[in-house]
Amino acid sequence: MIHVYASIDLEHPAEQVWRLIGGFDSLPKWLPMITASEAGEGGRVRTLTLEDGGVIVERLQVFNEQERNYRYTIERAPLPVRGYLATLQVTAWEKGSRVEWSSTFEADGVPEAEAKSILEATYAGGLNALKERLGDVHGA
Repeated sequence: MIHVYASIDLEHPAEQVWRLIGGFDSLPKWLPMITASEAGEGGRVRTLTLEDGGVIVERLQVFNEQERNYRYTIERAPLPVRGYLATLQVTAWEKGSRVEWSSTFEADGVPEAEAKSILEATYAGGLNALKERLGDVHGA
């Protein structure tokens, strides 16, 4: 199994950050590569439309409002992965909040290093976009 982890520290309260990213259907609000998100099955499935027209279907596995995290799997995506399970979490941090995005998966049709690199770039870009969206110029 491949493990990918990325985090960013923000100078915004965890509650504020969670309000922006905590909804399973909220990715278009902060992740520019996602142009639309359509909820299905009572909010347990999201169908994401990418900038290039690609589609990703993800299923919510666990949602914990109190601990500000959720876990999800990919059911269909133009990504070279299988068995993908990810967690998005917001925790209080001494100067604001920390957002952590992690996953485990297997490479599908490409070398492990290539699959890992794709997800690392996605997470880093996503967290930087979140920082920009929040207008945080001081976060690490």
